[in-house]
Amino acid sequence: MEKNKLIRVEDLSKEYKMGEVTVNALKKVSFDINEGEFVVIVGPSGSGKSTLLNIIGGMDTPTEGKVFIGDEDITKYNDKSLTSYRRDKVGFVFQFYNLMANLTAEENVELATEICKDPLKIAEVLESVNLSDRKGHFPSQMSGGEQQRVAIARAVAKNPLILLCDEPTGALDYKTGKSILSLLNKINKDYKKTVVIITHNSPISKMGDRVIKMRSGKIVDNKVNENPISPERIEW
Repeated sequence: MEKNKLIRVEDLSKEYKMGEVTVNALKKVSFDINEGEFVVIVGPSGSGKSTLLNIIGGMDTPTEGKVFIGDEDITKYNDKSLTSYRRDKVGFVFQFYNLMANLTAEENVELATEICKDPLKIAEVLESVNLSDRKGHFPSQMSGGEQQRVAIARAVAKNPLILLCDEPTGALDYKTGKSILSLLNKINKDYKKTVVIITHNSPISKMGDRVIKMRSGKIVDNKVNENPISPERIEW
């Protein structure tokens, strides 16, 4: 059965002016992502993957090209429409958690659900990330892995179309990083969420349904992985 295309990127380019120097962060990038796919975008630092993720997430705009989410071209959105898109359609997971230090785990998640249209139940999401017994703790009372679980819960509780993850294991040790990848895999399967991870860590790509490789602002490979492995089997 034909899968529904959720994200369509067409001839996407992004230039940054740095004094008299022009940096071509993205160069005519095109690809599709299907609904419910677990996608890993992999490449070295400076390959353009963060710029790409930021444009898909509505946090940056391209110099040229289009990004369709369903039938909507978000590159035509004004600032107000982009704000609504980020609020209702996208969940973000960053490398350094970005939690509110003066709020508990439960309150950090609750804060996100208060601004979106159709949130999930907070208690259910906290249970799904194994944090029910830590919901009253502040970030300073939690490990890095626990804080990243709160960040994932916050993103998922919004009930977004897309979960965008920027180096989600980058600040974590090996064992904790693998547990976070397992959690993201579980979110993809249990909540039927389209998950896009960017990483410089190429072994992580083995768990993706689709693997997109980038170098110097271009896609050098884009393929469906017929046999993705479980996060527990990844070694790096």
